[in-house]
Amino acid sequence: MGRDQSKLLRILIPLFALNSVTIFLYFSFHHHDAPPLPTSSRQFLPDPIHHQPSNATPDDGYLKPWPILPSYLPWTRKPKDDAPYRSCEAYFGNGFTRRVDVLPPSPDRSAGWFRCFFSRTLLSSVCEGGGIRMVPDRIAMSRGGEALQEVIGRDEEDEMPIFQDGAFQILGSSEGKARRWKKRRKLVDEGFLGEYLPEGEIERHTMRQLVGSIQMVDATEFQCDQDDIECCPDLLIDPVRINCQGDLEEMCSFTPKWINAMLMWIEEPTLLVTRFEYANLFHTVTDWYSSYAASKVTELPYRPHLVFVDGHCRAPLEETWSALFSSIQYAKNFTGSVCYRHAVLVPLGYETALFKGLSEDIFCNGAPGKELWMNPDEHKTARLSEFGEMIRAAFHFPVNRPGSEKPASGLNVLFVRREDYLAHPRHDGKVQSRLSNEEEVFDAVQKWASYKHNNHSECKVKVVNGLFAHMPMREQLRAIQEASVIIGAHGAGLTHIVSATPRTVILEIVSAEFRRPHFQLIAQWKGLEYHAIYLEESHADPVVVISRLGRIVRSFEC
Repeated sequence: MGRDQSKLLRILIPLFALNSVTIFLYFSFHHHDAPPLPTSSRQFLPDPIHHQPSNATPDDGYLKPWPILPSYLPWTRKPKDDAPYRSCEAYFGNGFTRRVDVLPPSPDRSAGWFRCFFSRTLLSSVCEGGGIRMVPDRIAMSRGGEALQEVIGRDEEDEMPIFQDGAFQILGSSEGKARRWKKRRKLVDEGFLGEYLPEGEIERHTMRQLVGSIQMVDATEFQCDQDDIECCPDLLIDPVRINCQGDLEEMCSFTPKWINAMLMWIEEPTLLVTRFEYANLFHTVTDWYSSYAASKVTELPYRPHLVFVDGHCRAPLEETWSALFSSIQYAKNFTGSVCYRHAVLVPLGYETALFKGLSEDIFCNGAPGKELWMNPDEHKTARLSEFGEMIRAAFHFPVNRPGSEKPASGLNVLFVRREDYLAHPRHDGKVQSRLSNEEEVFDAVQKWASYKHNNHSECKVKVVNGLFAHMPMREQLRAIQEASVIIGAHGAGLTHIVSATPRTVILEIVSAEFRRPHFQLIAQWKGLEYHAIYLEESHADPVVVISRLGRIVRSFEC
């Protein structure tokens, strides 16, 4: 063996060993976050109540697995390892470290249980429980899940839930000394709600109201009387064809597998979500993030089912809800009461750092997950990068091959456009312009890119027309991940940068009326380079835009 070969082996062997250790630790962290099902705190209420078959696995169509994400860091924290107050992890990760056992599991597992995890940074709680019954008839709201065209003009108040006492119930212990509560006693009082689910500046805190409606009841009242679901394919987002009951296939042909159609127990973990601005991408992203975080805080080993406890009609953004989670359904689409083995109550999107950052200072910068794994820093976060990877992985885009998302040659410049579309029942279909001469600016950018393409063959610049309002979500995400530069006027469509890949550069055109920090903050929290052009009114000079864009493109050595 020559001297050069010997030297090469001395270099390669340590590198191989280091890579093996890194892979082992990486998968160990992911395994730690996914304990096997069931556990003693999850599998309560023994037979005769029907359970999920013991041999059921996620591959049987029950639950989707969590994908492996490059920016992932463990969410589980040791009891004495609380995230520091107002640290980046407390804002974006697992700052829900104060555990409050409202109703501990009974020794014989014959009753329900309920607990909350409180974040003193976000001033909100992720709550979970088992042996929980939902009674849709005690929730005043519209049906939800309708086609938009069917409910034009419906008032927003009709879509928001009003919970009567007992809208949700929990099975209490009824034997011997364990029965120390009166029939239909409230699970929590106003003092608990004020401390662990404070309203803050939220005018209508629907999740607080949901928890406040929970009553403890005994087995005589705790009856799951749902014998089938309204089997209408127009109302089910992810239908699976099965025979619901004997020969009734014509009446009830479409029912999700996760529903036990004879006794209405939902066996797998289920998120309960209430939404407000469900048709707006920014606010929906806050709901997606809160649902993802709640799943991780409660250590769900697979992606849960999700039930909307609101009466909103269907919207295009439900495509992503369905991709992120195992299935989705509307509370009022059940024809009777429904019982949950394990329900997780998701904090409102208004309680996430994504929204709170608009009114309070959150001094965090994005950093690679590998960097923070080796050198934790309470002023840095990889959580938004992790979440963006989760969205892309949910649509089956590769997330483990850095750089593979971009075109092999040249640069894509994505121009996110604003266009008219019908958003919700109260919308007239007209979108407010944030850039009065958007078409002129877009045309100028296209001509500039064409000139570079024809006269500088070593650097190809392609301008992508981002008309997102009429594009499927998967195609929107493809355009985002393939872009090296994302440009656009201030508007909800720019929230997509949460799924942008590293080294993507953001150029926001900000009119005088909409000087808000939404996208500057998201870029900062993801570690993306951000530039802004501030306008005196709403008219942009195309020459100025092209000049700024040109400097950005040259920074890519293009």
